Amino acid sequence: MKNEIEKDYEVLEIEQFEDDFDLPQEEPLEISHRVLSDTSDVLNERLNQVFPGRIVRKDLTKKIKEGANVPVYVLEYLLGMYCATNDEDAINEGVRSVKKILAENFVRPDEAQKIISKLRERGTYTVIDKVAVRLNYRKDIYEAEFSNLGIREVPISEEYPATFERLLSGGIWCIVQLEYFYDEGLQTRIPFVIAKLTPIQMPNLDMEEVLAGRAHFSKEEWIDVMLRSIGMEPSKFSFRVKMLLLARMAPLVENNLNLCELGPRGTGKSHVYKEISPNSILVSGGQTTVANLFYNMANKTVGLVGMWDCVAFDEVAGITFKDKDGIQIMKDFMASGSFARGKEEKNASASMVFIGNINQSVDVLLKTSHLFDPFPEAMAYDSAFFDRMHCYLPGWEIPKYMPNFFTNEYGFITDYLSEFLRELRKTSYADALDQYFKLGNNLNQRDVIAIRKMVSAMIKLIYPDGKVNKEEVEEILRFSLECRRRVKEQLKKIGGMEFYDVNFSYIDNESFAEEYVPVPEQGGGKLIPEGLHKPGQVYTVARGKSNMLGVFKLETEMVSGTGKFERTGFGTEREVREELDTAYRYLKANSKDISGSIVTLTKDYLMHLQDLNGVGVTNQLALTAFIALCSAALHKPTVSSLAILGNISFSGTIAKVEELANVLQVCLDSGAKKVLLPIISASDLVSVPPELMGRFNLIFYESPEDAVFKALGVE
Repeated sequence: MKNEIEKDYEVLEIEQFEDDFDLPQEEPLEISHRVLSDTSDVLNERLNQVFPGRIVRKDLTKKIKEGANVPVYVLEYLLGMYCATNDEDAINEGVRSVKKILAENFVRPDEAQKIISKLRERGTYTVIDKVAVRLNYRKDIYEAEFSNLGIREVPISEEYPATFERLLSGGIWCIVQLEYFYDEGLQTRIPFVIAKLTPIQMPNLDMEEVLAGRAHFSKEEWIDVMLRSIGMEPSKFSFRVKMLLLARMAPLVENNLNLCELGPRGTGKSHVYKEISPNSILVSGGQTTVANLFYNMANKTVGLVGMWDCVAFDEVAGITFKDKDGIQIMKDFMASGSFARGKEEKNASASMVFIGNINQSVDVLLKTSHLFDPFPEAMAYDSAFFDRMHCYLPGWEIPKYMPNFFTNEYGFITDYLSEFLRELRKTSYADALDQYFKLGNNLNQRDVIAIRKMVSAMIKLIYPDGKVNKEEVEEILRFSLECRRRVKEQLKKIGGMEFYDVNFSYIDNESFAEEYVPVPEQGGGKLIPEGLHKPGQVYTVARGKSNMLGVFKLETEMVSGTGKFERTGFGTEREVREELDTAYRYLKANSKDISGSIVTLTKDYLMHLQDLNGVGVTNQLALTAFIALCSAALHKPTVSSLAILGNISFSGTIAKVEELANVLQVCLDSGAKKVLLPIISASDLVSVPPELMGRFNLIFYESPEDAVFKALGVE
């Protein structure tokens, strides 16, 4: 029997079950035999040549999946048996056969008793179900448990778990021919007998086949192949969206990778973890327990993190633990890949994924709260929990799924894909970046671990053979830095200056050039550009109407006129108008102290305010507006990359800068390299981390006039 089981996978499946399923008697039913002379898709042709028997037409999967609640890998196995032809009539007939098989043989949990009854009546019945095997060492026999059918302790030949080891590690989907035999003399004996069993999932994998096959595709082609394998049509997406879709698979190839994705509804956030891989489990939002997730003290068994490669939590807003220490144990596991229960410490390699919905726009969320806000209250402001996140995917950048987003072309059989992804977990490319780059000083140890994990995961997905050049590594490194920086930006909002170091960068080993990586939604590093600006153009950092810190730009022009001062860009905000008026009145009263060439009676001044971060206009503008007016009046620009801090009253009294450390961090994030600071704020510099203070050229001023001279670079 063992020799029969160890036959070629596809051939075995067909031979064993052709009687049960009435398989069509044609040429060997392998997907690779399909002729593609009628298509111009070069990628399809190459896939057939390089990976024969490992691919399937995804439109057939889609056609049945829409009306059948079965795992994708079950569907694609049957399609490989029935629809491996180029004849459309034969394909349609094959689809009808697959539908019939699923209707009659796929076990639905609510129909389990009906199928058991049919088995008793007929004496034999073929089912499609998930089968797990364990050794009953008290009886020295192997016993099978059927997931949907609900029967357990069914004796099974030791040949099956010996050949298909995955039966022993959580179970796999199988086609099983069951027999019913009741012996009145042995009433304690289970009446179910397994006559034949064939795994639907891949029983073995040749990893060298995958690595050798990758060499036949370019980077762009391989990304397209991977996306088609999960059912998406890559031609409908930009390269940026392709990378985000691909990154969803990162937890499937990297051990202990913690990923978060929040975004609008209908963008397919849970699709990969529920349908694509039999090695991941999607935990629906709601209550869970430490025993279920980590370790059951009663029966001494490891929970989900020990049984699955990836544990994904859907609808994070609903996550609750019955146990008070649930979140603490989760934090321990996310940081170290281990957890302590009772007297033992257990290790597991499962990646953790958190997905959920954002109910308002990202812009609004950034102004009023932070991007982790949808998490439940017990987590939402726990900076230690979020600091363990290695990656935050911007789900709002992925468009809502449309029918044409799903591919009709060839892709890997889902189970083949999931198996080589699982095999890749055994290798690591975390050190791939060291040959070309080193990470900047703003990254702490947790940041470095996160970046290396993401770099390793993305290389595995795009370059599974590990053959990457400098440009390819740089592209992945920038993407990984952005994903981690998004986490750090939110931590800064939650935990304050403990997480000030968000200005992530990498350094080229050859040129020693340092490149900073911004986060798109934050606007990062380009708000205060380098080089000389137009006269009258100045920047300040202050707290806006939403109580969030932001960057504000004043643009001022002087034209011939009668001494009017026109202000725009702030709507009906009375306090802002008063601040700008204060600056103009101070200019008219004290212009002679600046320069005799400043004219106010025969000139008009036009000023426009811009809220660059969208935090709401600020009312701390008098000093900045005064400097802008002087710059425009003298036709002299301010010094390069300057941020002006501080404010003045009507009489010229200088106000202290509040929360100096936070303000300076925003200056750094916005690209400022010089900061104009009131001397009375010098005493607050002790609260600023030295690493942050060292990034600026601090310029102190004692009076409004002194501020003007130093802003314009006048000694």
